[in-house]
Amino acid sequence: MKKLCIFLLAVVSSVTTLAQVDHNRQGPLNDNSFNIVLLGDPQSYTKFDYNQPIFDMMMAWTQHHLDTLNVKAVLCTGDLVDQNENIVPPFPRFGNLPSEMQWDFVSREFARIDNRVPYLICTGNHDYGYLRAENSMTRFPEFFNVSRNFTQWDKTLVATTINRNGQQTLENAAMEISDSAWGKILIVALEFAPRDEVIEWAKNLVDSERFKDHKVILLTHAYITGYDARRYESVGYKLQDVNSGEQIWQKLVYPAKNIVMVLCGHYAVPNERYDYTTGFRTDKNSAGRDVHQMMFNCQGIGGGMSGNGGEGFLRLLEFMPDGKTVEVRTYSPLFGASGQTKHLAWRNESYDRFSFIVN
Repeated sequence: MKKLCIFLLAVVSSVTTLAQVDHNRQGPLNDNSFNIVLLGDPQSYTKFDYNQPIFDMMMAWTQHHLDTLNVKAVLCTGDLVDQNENIVPPFPRFGNLPSEMQWDFVSREFARIDNRVPYLICTGNHDYGYLRAENSMTRFPEFFNVSRNFTQWDKTLVATTINRNGQQTLENAAMEISDSAWGKILIVALEFAPRDEVIEWAKNLVDSERFKDHKVILLTHAYITGYDARRYESVGYKLQDVNSGEQIWQKLVYPAKNIVMVLCGHYAVPNERYDYTTGFRTDKNSAGRDVHQMMFNCQGIGGGMSGNGGEGFLRLLEFMPDGKTVEVRTYSPLFGASGQTKHLAWRNESYDRFSFIVN
């Protein structure tokens, strides 16, 4: 009887182990590729305490896939918080937490990948002022300074310039990554609605002798819309000395010979349509080179601006070993966590699963 009990216990243990499938464990399309993880605006996860676990799951999933997916960088499109400096939460649409608690939370989440992988965040309109960019005040430098991820930025961070308040911060920053197939890549993050002097700084940087032969990825908050991918013609906030998406294109992207990609967020429509959470267009620059421009921001789905924050979707940009193809995939660790919902985890429409060629 004792031997039979031991045998049954072993069988049950074996069955239990087999049943505990990690549906969230994902791999690359090619073992010799590398990935960049793109996070859309987190603000609607951050502003509600009951939504924060979803963003925590996204960041934990990213943390645990850094090696599996050979992640060389994590990028975020800004609007880390819903209000930069607000004491009384204007519930319901604008959240149920004061700004201090929002900043604390999102800072803790990025701590998951501190000293593990280089990352850049471009500030959004909600990261300034009191509610949304009434002035240049921001708590971003307080929570995101160079010391927190120093072991990574010490190897990759190559340039910064001053913010609207005259401080050297990571609001306008550039880092360099490299790959045997792709060569050297410069990633440049710009503040929300960048000033003319920031545009000039970025222009001089990408044109410099040191970086003129790099492939350049530009990260900025408000550039194109979702769905029809129109470049913004105006900014619409109280900040002074600003540039819209179209102005960024005309002054910086179009004249540059080596900017091959622009990534942004900002745009959100609460209509529960996935095709409005992303936008993509390709235009020729002054040298006749393709510039691929992508918007990704999911906060309009999952219940709208007072919903769950965006259903946990993030985007993977997989740089293939041919040195020219980028495969785009869209995944939700929230849906991927359960066998009952894993069929929803990968978004496979043509606007969510596609590739493009960097020439």
